[in-house]
Amino acid sequence: MPANPLDGFVVDRTQIGYVGEGLQRPECILAERDGSLWAADARGGVVHIRPDGSQELITQNDPGAFAGAKDDATRFTVGTLPNGLAFARNGDIVISNFGTDRLEIMERKTGRTTVLADTLDGKPIGKVNFVLRDSRDRLWLTISTRIVNWMEAVSPNIVDGYIALYENGRLRVVADDIAFTNEIRFDANEEWLYVVETCGPKITRFRAAPDGSLSDRQTFGPEDHGAPIDGIAFDAHGNLWGTHVMMDRIFAITPEGELRIILDDHDPWTSRVLMKEFRAGGASTEAMLAAGGRIAPWFASITFGGEDLRTVYIGSLRGTRIPFFRSPVAGLPMVHWNER
Repeated sequence: MPANPLDGFVVDRTQIGYVGEGLQRPECILAERDGSLWAADARGGVVHIRPDGSQELITQNDPGAFAGAKDDATRFTVGTLPNGLAFARNGDIVISNFGTDRLEIMERKTGRTTVLADTLDGKPIGKVNFVLRDSRDRLWLTISTRIVNWMEAVSPNIVDGYIALYENGRLRVVADDIAFTNEIRFDANEEWLYVVETCGPKITRFRAAPDGSLSDRQTFGPEDHGAPIDGIAFDAHGNLWGTHVMMDRIFAITPEGELRIILDDHDPWTSRVLMKEFRAGGASTEAMLAAGGRIAPWFASITFGGEDLRTVYIGSLRGTRIPFFRSPVAGLPMVHWNER
């Protein structure tokens, strides 16, 4: 294999730029070839940031109630809370809604929202986290926990998350017993599905069969990151990038399984308190809210964008703008990249 483009690379903090302003919880970001960004927003919709820097909040609307949360403590448990985003083939936005606990699709121009799924076998889905569309137009949905207040599930002792596949209007479980299921990504050939176990804290992968079944469960990279993990994304070389949420680091796992820290913005003291509580059985709300860095508190996701896919955008849970920097390697194009 050619030399890894990440050899010797760390982010130069003086070269970090920002885009967007007044955002609320831009957890997940989608990038389009024309330079547009689409960011989930806690005000009840998705913000479209155009290539010229102008932005517009497209608010979700449907016959149901979409009431936004008002502060950090309730923002994560009340009302509509778009979390994971994916583009449908026609450009509309599929939403895994962390507030309504539903899989939804929103028209990109009007905000009109339709519920795709809100129950599984007649029961509530659980805490819906992330959604990923594959090349077969199937939707892969992650459910972090069945506990309504997700902060109570930030514990190494709770393993009730799962992955569901939405196909032909039906939702079915394809993997379970996951420690707070978070973001998922396929490799370039969609042979392996990689999943974040936030409270693992580790990356797990499954071999994906054409029928959507998952098997050969195994850990990719370290068995324990020593920090909760949130988002992941592949680059074109096969490195898996990710975020250590609340401890605010960006890492990469090489194809050989080596962990590298690319950007470190964590606060040592608050991180130590957070992980001590976590190891003891569960982190308190106070410890979680005290943790985080300065660039964009609570790093959440990684998105490759720009015309050459070498601009890296950082999603966050408590930031109000989106940091970005340049990468020495392009990101792996997502399925929507060449569709529009």
